[in-house]
Amino acid sequence: MINELLQQARTDAPSVTALAAELIRLPSRGGIDDYEPVLASVENWLKPRSLRHRRLHNPDGEAVAILIEVTGDRPGPVWVLDACLDTAPFGDETAWSFSPTAGDVSNGSLRGRGAADSKTAAAVFCHIAAAVSLQPHKLAGTLAVLLDVDEHTGNFGGAMALMRAIDPVTIAGAMIGYPGHEEVVIGGRGVFRVRLHVHGTAGHSGSSKPNTANAVSRASRLVTALEDLPLPAPVTGGFPLPPKLTITEFHSGEGFTSVPDHATVGVDVRLTDALDAKDAEELIRKASAQLDADFPAPRATEIEAALCWPPYRLMPGDQPAAALFAGAEAAGISARPKVAGPSNIGNLLATHKIRTTAGFGLPYAGLHGTDECVDLSALPTIQAAYHHAVLNLLAPRT
Repeated sequence: MINELLQQARTDAPSVTALAAELIRLPSRGGIDDYEPVLASVENWLKPRSLRHRRLHNPDGEAVAILIEVTGDRPGPVWVLDACLDTAPFGDETAWSFSPTAGDVSNGSLRGRGAADSKTAAAVFCHIAAAVSLQPHKLAGTLAVLLDVDEHTGNFGGAMALMRAIDPVTIAGAMIGYPGHEEVVIGGRGVFRVRLHVHGTAGHSGSSKPNTANAVSRASRLVTALEDLPLPAPVTGGFPLPPKLTITEFHSGEGFTSVPDHATVGVDVRLTDALDAKDAEELIRKASAQLDADFPAPRATEIEAALCWPPYRLMPGDQPAAALFAGAEAAGISARPKVAGPSNIGNLLATHKIRTTAGFGLPYAGLHGTDECVDLSALPTIQAAYHHAVLNLLAPRT
């Protein structure tokens, strides 16, 4: 079977590259650009191929994804392929050696923002859906291809819309097309995010009276205390990465002459089996209470919850990881399992008990940085590996 899939992928390669290039030329930076052009481009590709698809919307009625559904002749679960159509910002465009929206091929690399994350994967998944749709008699269940936006904003609106569009109980697993051909990501640290509202006493910076409750000074002390917190080491035989706490925001003040009475501190904690959300919240709460005791203010420090996702981890033999490893091996790729430090949509899906791989794709450079590109020489093998995995997962069981 793999030889046929590799030949199919080689035949598809010019079309995959053309679609990915078109998508790259349409800027779709999360929270910055209008998503309509990139969504419409995908729809224009799908319509003449008679692939059943629909737009998914957030609670405000904004389009946040395109969902392609290929249903087999026999009943079975839903398996999801996911790739985002929105991208990271361009950053300093003068640092790029080519346009962030180049969408061209140079020395075998497809160039531009989104080439790696994850417009090339979106083009690959569209072609897999088109091929699979021609053989419904060989399928038990449904292949759902989610092409989402509102991902790089951190809102993950497309993935959340999927949970509203399809009963999560029916979804057996998902594979996310993040780049990197040497590893299949089978887990990720969880995330616990809060904003701390640190209060103080307002005043004039030139006043002759001392102000011991400057919100900026109090917040700075809290930042130091949080960064000095000892965190537990990884559990033997458990999650391979340690937990991590990072200060990611600090906002306060309105000018040189005003002593601020409020400061906001953003805290990002990466969770493992050694430190869960309850433990992380308790650490932050104790540090905040200690600040309030040592350096009193008119109001106690307040903790505003922002996001909480658990860590997740598959075993290599769990589906859909096993199918993807098998597909990679059949295509001649020796990929190793990896648990990632960053969180991803897999953490969100884990809250619905959906097993997810979150990375296997083309070799890349410049991810979220300058000169983003992917190496197209690996395109046929990556596509064949995913195609093999999909057929394996959707094969009728006797």
